[in-house]
Amino acid sequence: MEELEQGLLMQPWALLQLPENSLLAKTYITKQGYALLISDLQEVWHEQVDTSVVSQRGKELNKRLTAPPEAFLCHLGDLLCPLLKGIACPGKATFSCDREAETLILRVRSELSGLPFYWNFHCILASPSLVSQHLIRPLMGMSLALQCQVRELATLLHMKDLEIQDYQENGATLSRDRLKTEPFEENSFLELFMVEKLPEACSVGEGRPFVTNLQNLYMAVTRQEVQVRQKHQGTDPQTSSSTSVQGTDGQLLNQPEEPVSSAPPLPVPEPTDTSGSVQRPQLSKVKRKKLRGLFG
Repeated sequence: MEELEQGLLMQPWALLQLPENSLLAKTYITKQGYALLISDLQEVWHEQVDTSVVSQRGKELNKRLTAPPEAFLCHLGDLLCPLLKGIACPGKATFSCDREAETLILRVRSELSGLPFYWNFHCILASPSLVSQHLIRPLMGMSLALQCQVRELATLLHMKDLEIQDYQENGATLSRDRLKTEPFEENSFLELFMVEKLPEACSVGEGRPFVTNLQNLYMAVTRQEVQVRQKHQGTDPQTSSSTSVQGTDGQLLNQPEEPVSSAPPLPVPEPTDTSGSVQRPQLSKVKRKKLRGLFG
């Protein structure tokens, strides 16, 4: 079951579009069981089961079907994979959601081997530690990573300003006035951003911007978390004892996106001479020649 927990942590969040509403969801399905996490941005629900539970529930809900739990798991993967990717469910599959007390039930109706297939995901309220593991800690890590990126970009812009200043002091002029920019002032930029851009940037809505734009970074942060944990436990981060169930499109149901760096390097301070004054970057002849088309 530990593998299901670890596999679920490294999966991206997706938008689960249902007739009643939209939910955030992530799932990890193997031949040994599945783990599912669902949130409406108010509460978080969770279910994790092994093959024994899958077999028992499959028999209770599908009395006419005789199949091993692996077949049920594979079919659930085929149904959930396209749904979480925003693709129409294959066949006549339908999903609906009900809430009973502190339980969220995700109901599935489809066909398997020409017979009706029914499944109910019984999700209970997630524990505070699980919410922290899948949301609070990753979001804090993402915020720190984005802050490092902002500092790195600000440093790069300042170096570019020094480079342009060097050209200008050596007689270069712009051939097109519309390309002229003012030197970058980080404090002014941040103040203007807070006033003009922050309200729009913080529009969470139903979570679509989060699942659309930030899942590469989310997975990089959670992958880093898993690797640190495995390093402390003395296990190999690359080792996995089971295989994810494949969807109908031939891709692994839980195949991660291309990894990205979870935290950019810290900004490099400007070089100074022994007197403490800032040194301008030395420009090579090749770079000067390349930019001569822009400056007269």
